[in-house]
Amino acid sequence: MSSTFPRTMDFSGYNEPSRVECDVFDLVVDGALPEEIHGSWYQCVPDPQFPPMLGTDTYLSGDGMVRMLRFERGHVDFKQRYIQSERWKSERAARRSLYGRYRNPYTDDPSVRGKSRAVYNTTPIYHAGRLLALKEDSHAMELDPHTLETLGEWDYEGRLRSQTMTAHTRLDPQTGELLFFGYEASGLASRDVAFCVADASGRLTREEWFEVPYCSMMHDFAVTQEHVIFPVFPTTADRARIEAGGAHWIWEPSRPSFVGIMPRAGSVRDMRWFRGPAYSAYHFMNAHTDGNQVHLDFTHGSVNPFPFIQEASKIQVRPEDMRGQFVRWTFNMARPGEQWEEYVLGPAGDMPRIAEKDMLVKYEVGYYQSFDPGVGPPLIAGPVGAGFNTILRIELASGKLARLPMDQRSTVQEHVHIPARQPGHEGYLAFLVDLHDEQRTEMFVVEAARLERGPIARIRIPLRLRVGVHGNWVAAETLK
Repeated sequence: MSSTFPRTMDFSGYNEPSRVECDVFDLVVDGALPEEIHGSWYQCVPDPQFPPMLGTDTYLSGDGMVRMLRFERGHVDFKQRYIQSERWKSERAARRSLYGRYRNPYTDDPSVRGKSRAVYNTTPIYHAGRLLALKEDSHAMELDPHTLETLGEWDYEGRLRSQTMTAHTRLDPQTGELLFFGYEASGLASRDVAFCVADASGRLTREEWFEVPYCSMMHDFAVTQEHVIFPVFPTTADRARIEAGGAHWIWEPSRPSFVGIMPRAGSVRDMRWFRGPAYSAYHFMNAHTDGNQVHLDFTHGSVNPFPFIQEASKIQVRPEDMRGQFVRWTFNMARPGEQWEEYVLGPAGDMPRIAEKDMLVKYEVGYYQSFDPGVGPPLIAGPVGAGFNTILRIELASGKLARLPMDQRSTVQEHVHIPARQPGHEGYLAFLVDLHDEQRTEMFVVEAARLERGPIARIRIPLRLRVGVHGNWVAAETLK
């Protein structure tokens, strides 16, 4: 390698690129893993092969890596592999970075103009026998769920017309349907969004297009048994700015937020739009319909939290000034008007998760993460900067919170929920813990209902695992 990575937040400390592909058999486990935890945990992580071509870049632009922890009869094996995209292959052959600014093809090396920029570095999902790696500016990439070998881009056998597939899909556990969408569906900075459904066998059965009020970074959406919800927040793209070599995304607080809601049994032509103040949000815990009311639960903030977007927007906001809350937005579909009602449920945070059985319906318990300054000083871990240091369990009806803080030199990566087999058991949470002083990572497994008691098992990983974006759990019987 002819140059080193820049010493910026995105490439130094715990964020330093790993570039390690490996297998570690039978990891050391402290404590006792219940044998009912039998299956595979997958996570995607941006991990660039080479220093950025233009001298700096955002964390989110890194080459896609996928990692797996396989649980079997109390034993755990680890595997990590690069996703061999066209971009990865081109740069591997050149032994240097060839792609320019984040999501801006006009800044690329001439040798790769017109070639795919996709890195598939955000979310692994498993549906209808396929393990797919997602990033919202491209189609999915199919991987072998056992070896993590790259198999090829997946576009539903040529049926998917949208150029993109979002990083967050929604599974209906009752029907087995996978609901998803693609924004910028017709190309860079377009207002086109494609709403799609794949049935339990993986066949694309629905693709309907509509326009949003402006091109927005629509990282996630929400679904109930009766409705589909498309939030639009003012992190925006502009084609002229991109063509001039500028940033793909900027924060525009002068624009309103919009929420489009359509009936699942209807059409995008039935979309109803609500309008409110500027907010920033990336992930939604859950949604459900109760008669004429549609409820959406999530954490929002007053400004986009990503440093590279703040820099492009010529703003600088201290973390303590980025106000946020965990809220419920309630939309009355029987009442005219563009407004919704907001109810505060809990403190700010992100990375919300629930049990799969609770998806799309009224639910009782959710889990998410926060940064608590009382635990310790902020530690750089991941694309936003300060990593989370506390996991929260919230009971929706009462607002009761349980907390699991880390020590002052550790941060947590996104947790996943693992269901239990015995009736009445709330299941488990599994998550990576970044041990900053040791430059090493462990996985904690906790009982979800007894979060504050801490881990029942700690799985030692003899590596520093760069902070991933999203992960998911797949039970062994599902993989079979």
